[in-house]
Amino acid sequence: MADGPVAEVLLRRLEAADGGLDSAELAAELGVEHQAVVGAVKSLQALGEIIQAELRSTKRWELTAEGEEIAREGSHEARVFRSIPSEGLPQSELMRLPSGKVGFSKAMSNKWIRVDKSAADGPRVFQVVDSVEDEVQRRLQTVRGGQAEKLGEKERSELRKRKLLTEVTLKTYWVSKGSAFSTSISKQETELSPEMISSGSWRDRPFKPYNFSAHGVLPDSGHLHPLLKVRTQFRQIFLEMGFTEMPTDNFIESSFWNFDALFQPQQHPARDQHDTFFLQDPAQALQLPMDYVHRVKRTHSQGGYGSLGYKYNWKLDEARKNLLRTHTTSASARALYHLAQKKPFTPAKYFSIDRVFRNETLDATHLAEFHQIEGVVADHGLTLGHLMGVLREFFTKLGITQLRFKPTYNPYTEPSMEVFSYHQGLKKWVEVGNSGLFRPEMLLPMGLPENVSVIAWGLSLERPTMIKYGINNIRELVGHKVNLQMVYDSPLCRLDNERGPPSNTGGRMT
Repeated sequence: MADGPVAEVLLRRLEAADGGLDSAELAAELGVEHQAVVGAVKSLQALGEIIQAELRSTKRWELTAEGEEIAREGSHEARVFRSIPSEGLPQSELMRLPSGKVGFSKAMSNKWIRVDKSAADGPRVFQVVDSVEDEVQRRLQTVRGGQAEKLGEKERSELRKRKLLTEVTLKTYWVSKGSAFSTSISKQETELSPEMISSGSWRDRPFKPYNFSAHGVLPDSGHLHPLLKVRTQFRQIFLEMGFTEMPTDNFIESSFWNFDALFQPQQHPARDQHDTFFLQDPAQALQLPMDYVHRVKRTHSQGGYGSLGYKYNWKLDEARKNLLRTHTTSASARALYHLAQKKPFTPAKYFSIDRVFRNETLDATHLAEFHQIEGVVADHGLTLGHLMGVLREFFTKLGITQLRFKPTYNPYTEPSMEVFSYHQGLKKWVEVGNSGLFRPEMLLPMGLPENVSVIAWGLSLERPTMIKYGINNIRELVGHKVNLQMVYDSPLCRLDNERGPPSNTGGRMT
């Protein structure tokens, strides 16, 4: 600018003005961005009572990018009309025009054109009227000229539906003279130096008022990943309900504990390589409780404990195969087996939250590695009603109060239930977990008493975390594509029920 910095020009204009200035009008007069004038206003405010600035909000109509194009070149329907010669135009050729698809339907609706489907070369489009008035272009030019108020509400609504017009809120400042107004800007001191004190010059210098309400600079610190924050919340809920955490530090598990001990047959599809990561070295587990292994083998191949079994040739070599565990239920099996060895039987409540691995196709909601949350209760005479009651208490602590239960099938629980909750964002019921009572064919070979039942449920950790933090793609939460700034920006997680109907989604026990 030829006439000096924006702040100095603003003060000179304000001195000559009667009452005050509008920041947007001043920006237009000076030919600068409005933000430059806003910056000058805030800089002058920081110097004291030189000016007074009142923030004002006004609404106005602006053309979208498509609206600007139509205001220059005409509406899609008018361009389609003008592109049709007197002998007509094949419909297929018209549809290839830049405005063809939108313009054709609008021109047909306006009865400017017609289609002759009996033409020899296929449907052909002809003009119906000699000329048209492009009202859409005229209205947009009216808005561009700053006269949007001349259009009726219905006309503006139609343009907005076509995404040609948008209403924007413009925030401006009304600037007036302050009690200490002056056209000369003197810098306020922010520090009292030893030189000022010794020379006494501090008496004649203006000092910037100290702002006791200003926030200090936040100290640098470490930040927990959202998964760790939510994991801590889940763990605290289990501990409050009297559960004991199971050891889950063995990511490598034998097929025996991962499948066979759960009464899952060796020909089950989940044991295929396309669903499970098997290890090549070490390929087999050498240490298994053989007495228990023989009881499991007999239950699978011959039946027992009131079951007919699966009637197949159970193989020890298949049970010894090492793999990356596909669920933490293998840890539950180990914990229940050790519980069965303690005499007399003592009721127990266990939980675990740890990583599991599955050979799955990666997408927005699935990873090959994720976390599973699992709860297990072993006691005399537990029923499906006990399971539903514990589930309601557990999910209520998560802020999920609207639950539905749906019968389902699991290889090692009977009866089994999927747990659903209403997702406010998706406006539908979504699965938040899986549950059931462990089958006698799983529990009795371990040595647990016949009148002892075990209820269990499981869900994932990633999906509830995604919902709590508004993350749509799981790869933005876990994996090599994660933006670490997300960890820094994410606040502490609050598991609450203040967001209306509960929203969550979860994993499964398979």
